[in-house]
Amino acid sequence: RSPQGAGSGDGSPSSAAAETPSTEDFSLSLLDTNLPAEAETELRSFVAKRLTKGALFEGMGNVASVGLSIPENKIGCYYCCFQQENLLEMSTLESDMNAPEYVVCFLGGSEKEDTFRLELDKYIQSLKINLALEQKTLETYVNPYLRSWFENAICPIQRVVQLFQEKLAFLLHAALSYTPVEVKNTDERTEKDISRFLAAASLQGLVQEETMASLCIAMTEQQHKSMIIDCSGPQPQLHSAGSNRFCEDWMHAFLNGAEGGNPFLFQQILENFKLKAIQDINNLKRFIRQAEMNHYALFKCYMFLKNCGSGDILLKIVQVEHAEMPEARNVVTVLEEFMRE
Repeated sequence: RSPQGAGSGDGSPSSAAAETPSTEDFSLSLLDTNLPAEAETELRSFVAKRLTKGALFEGMGNVASVGLSIPENKIGCYYCCFQQENLLEMSTLESDMNAPEYVVCFLGGSEKEDTFRLELDKYIQSLKINLALEQKTLETYVNPYLRSWFENAICPIQRVVQLFQEKLAFLLHAALSYTPVEVKNTDERTEKDISRFLAAASLQGLVQEETMASLCIAMTEQQHKSMIIDCSGPQPQLHSAGSNRFCEDWMHAFLNGAEGGNPFLFQQILENFKLKAIQDINNLKRFIRQAEMNHYALFKCYMFLKNCGSGDILLKIVQVEHAEMPEARNVVTVLEEFMRE
């Protein structure tokens, strides 16, 4: 198996890798690392103990605090086991053996690496797929890929905040409303950063898939055009963009967090942003259920939509969700008329 990743003495992220046959004692062969020798041995011991206890599942990363002989002493460690598949043709005898297994480790500072556990799982999955499909070598692909984990998996949200500044509100609005977005005149990394930000800021996985699919269709039909982001100049230029008070308030939260330059803080702000949006949706649904039989509750619905700062998006979401429910649909229709007036 093979470990990869570490934190260097100056607090910057580091990396390491190793491989070993699949033996019962889980011995580890080092493939690559940028840890000091003593710390690498300690990390290998830590991973071996986890393997012995059966605490690693293929493709599912874990995060733990690890004590190593480096200035930080206690640091956060993400570690993930995966199996390389579809290697070059092997003999009949070799094909009876298990495919090589690897353990990749990424070490950062004292921050909560668990905040980005899913992103790092995807990062490892991409490594696994590329290794299987293209047979890339350790020196030309694996080492550079692993050493760039912090920039590629942790920092995209931070880079988007720094790039868009006050215009981030438009991006948040597009993500919440599932407005189609086109990015023009930019490099591949920036385009991927924006795409990832939009996916991370959306409510995908937090509301029903059928609702999201219907909302995407509804937004596309209503607007007939995408929001365009033109990155040809020093600052992105946005066309056909929308915003609301809710997104503008959260934009300021992101910009205030930018002063410290902490990517983990940005991720937490993003999670809080989505949590608040879900709370508002659930509150509106509750008011709508009450309003089916109570005219005062209908007024509460209207006041909530008017004051929450995101009434335009919430109304579209409940409109899609209640399309097949006659009583609720009538309430939504009345609310739409009130909001238009």
